[in-house]
Amino acid sequence: MKLAKYEVPPNVRGGRFDLTLPPGASWVRFGNDVLLYGEEAQWKGLADRARKGHLQKRERVSTVKKERMHIVVQNGRLFQQEHPEVPVILDRGRFLLVELDPARARRLGRKSPTCYGVLPLGKNKVVFDVQARAAARTAPIASIQNLVDKISRPTFQADLTRLVSFPTRFSTSVHYASAAAEARNQLTGLGYSTKFQNITVNGGASRNVIVDKRGGAAGARKVVLVTAHLDSINLQGGPAASAPGADDNGSGSAGLLEIARVFRDHPSKHDLRFILFGGEEEGLFGSKHYVAKLSASERARIQAVVNMDMIASLNTSTRSVLLEGATLSQRVINGLKEAAATYTNLTVETSLNPFASDHVPFINKGIPAVLTIEGADNANSRIHSANDTIAHVKSDLAVEILRMNVAFVASEVGQMS
Repeated sequence: MKLAKYEVPPNVRGGRFDLTLPPGASWVRFGNDVLLYGEEAQWKGLADRARKGHLQKRERVSTVKKERMHIVVQNGRLFQQEHPEVPVILDRGRFLLVELDPARARRLGRKSPTCYGVLPLGKNKVVFDVQARAAARTAPIASIQNLVDKISRPTFQADLTRLVSFPTRFSTSVHYASAAAEARNQLTGLGYSTKFQNITVNGGASRNVIVDKRGGAAGARKVVLVTAHLDSINLQGGPAASAPGADDNGSGSAGLLEIARVFRDHPSKHDLRFILFGGEEEGLFGSKHYVAKLSASERARIQAVVNMDMIASLNTSTRSVLLEGATLSQRVINGLKEAAATYTNLTVETSLNPFASDHVPFINKGIPAVLTIEGADNANSRIHSANDTIAHVKSDLAVEILRMNVAFVASEVGQMS
């Protein structure tokens, strides 16, 4: 297969992408980059169709067998750090197009499910998209704006500072147990009903922290979940090594505490639940356990899950957020996009390729969940090491993502009149 990289021109970015190609040819889109690929005999026709589709050619990429092309979804740069020998055809941070033997791709896809995933290319596929920032802007709702304005940068920073003060938050360590106990006490002090849920992580004991706020509506109520994983890890150093986990995922955990602070006195119609998961870094143990224990009626009550994982590393020239879910999550993605456009200045990227965070077990059980994570380009290379420190955190980005999440959650739980 011959490949060439094209660019979606600025005047059509953020809109619907549609390109008709001859049989046997296909495209894959990574944001504003589009790769066209086809056989030699189709190449002139492909170029003609690209011009008619208003694509701008940037460069010839390579010639690769179609079955060897795979999409990688990685946390940070973990795939590239572990496999620097694998040829990268296109690099968009969290998302890569690589050349791999199919059998090896399958092995690698099973090897490290919480660090990276390896998927066959497929055809006519949008790996992720970029939303024009003002595309969905509407007039803010005063009651929601009031909640959004309560997000506090100083209290977020104070919570994050405390979380990274633990030598590690490895899931089965005494330090994790202390961090979980402190978080529970803090949330109890805000007036919430709290409990621990015991879990097992590779034979060791850990726990989730579950926090509930009952809505005021009479009759059947839905519930909205806000989640983050509390644990941290140092892959090279092992369980006892320094793992401050400032971005991954002190930022999401501190963000959850901040959102809980915002909603403490909010008279919502529907229920609100906050969960800090353990065991995420070792294999999503906390979220898998939680979802497995849900009754059918409780699963049906869940209206939306907003998961926060790495929300405070500025990897792009603008403040950007990736909303990652599945087809069943599209309503939640759309709601978050509208909240971002109305209440923030975030650039929004979207993907329907869910991977390697606590939204995935919910999606696998048919529950609409979305990961909110810092923008994908030039991904964070410090995670899962002693270098993931607070010095690299950009609180202004985290605050913008929290404002988006608060606005969406407020619209979902409603307000008693």
